[in-house]
Amino acid sequence: MDLNDTPEQAAYRVKVRGWLEQHKAEAPEVRSTRAGAEDAGYLQARRAWQGKLAEGGLAGVTWPHEFGGQGLGPIEQVVVNQELGRAGVPGILDVIGLGMLGPCLIAHGTDEQKTRHLGPMLHGDEVWCQMFSEPGAGSDLAAVQTRARAEDDGGFALNGQKVWTTNAHFASFGLVLARTNPDVPKHKGMTMFILPMDAPGVTVRGLRQISGEAEFNEVFMDDVRVGPEMVVGGVDNGWGTALTVLMYERLTIGLGSEGLGYNAQRFARALAADPGAVKDKAVRKAIGEIGTDLLALRFASYRTLSALSQGQIPGPESGLAKVTTVNAAIAAGDLIADVLGPDALDEDSEWSYMISFLPGLKSAGGTEQILRNTIGERVLGLPPEPRLDKAVAFSELAKLSRPGGSVSSGAEEKEGAAA
Repeated sequence: MDLNDTPEQAAYRVKVRGWLEQHKAEAPEVRSTRAGAEDAGYLQARRAWQGKLAEGGLAGVTWPHEFGGQGLGPIEQVVVNQELGRAGVPGILDVIGLGMLGPCLIAHGTDEQKTRHLGPMLHGDEVWCQMFSEPGAGSDLAAVQTRARAEDDGGFALNGQKVWTTNAHFASFGLVLARTNPDVPKHKGMTMFILPMDAPGVTVRGLRQISGEAEFNEVFMDDVRVGPEMVVGGVDNGWGTALTVLMYERLTIGLGSEGLGYNAQRFARALAADPGAVKDKAVRKAIGEIGTDLLALRFASYRTLSALSQGQIPGPESGLAKVTTVNAAIAAGDLIADVLGPDALDEDSEWSYMISFLPGLKSAGGTEQILRNTIGERVLGLPPEPRLDKAVAFSELAKLSRPGGSVSSGAEEKEGAAA
């Protein structure tokens, strides 16, 4: 593909740059998550800025016009991201909502759900969170234990626990995956629900990380009642609905590496400031390898953008971009810490947050082991991993772990993620 702007893209870039020049004084400062996740005033400023971006057409760039978006392609979204970085202003606050959950509602939601939720989500009036992972289900997402019991009035009662839920402490709504039928194989008896985070029975507790922040949470649901209008994608169809979210999640993480600050030039500049590191062959070799991975990722991103601009949806290959991004950034963080020493972890260091945060990012969108299995089976066409739980009802799976338990043999698609 041609890496230069087309005349139309160049004109769009001028338009975006002009809007940002006019409005950037209204933007809040750029902070790391550490300095912003628990600051209510800063979060409110970010929500307002997202609303301003939406009014200017710089949020929901790829969303259809009918839902308040611009109806443009992924390349125009990249142009916006590049110009936001150039202007030195933050982007949208609700990356999870606009990047993953909104597209899921557009694909699987009812007309009423789209009308009710997409507008407030786009403008930052209602932030969303994704509730997939559980203490015993994340890498094997189909092991979800949260139950949704059907009620006589057509609604459901949710009971269970979710974990690693980003932004749950200030989200208005969550998209939650729950089991509605335990008598069918585990991939088939789940349903996706919209959950108001202020519903009676919902408890959110922050999880303090090694970085000192609490941007993740655990969420408990104790007989939380939701109406049938909260079902997304149909009862017992939650697995297919969840896969839509996962594909967008891996795409967002994998292709957003430079937007997250994971680029070779930035890492190399930090190392070049140390005279000893410049002369050290091992350091030069290591940053060269990291830069090669990130450069390869950039061109893989261009290929993916080209496919998306032609109307294709994100596929399982997006998982490879996620694996490459996180591993390269962790390697860079380790290298910088080795060169700078304890100063790299100083609270004021630009590297402290990245070094402490990235190990957690390894699980987001699926662990590396799960993603490598998915890529091997669904992209490379390798034989699937043997599975003992195919065609076994979820309610019978506990017997498999018992001595002498009866099992069925076979292989089944395996997916997983952490949210």
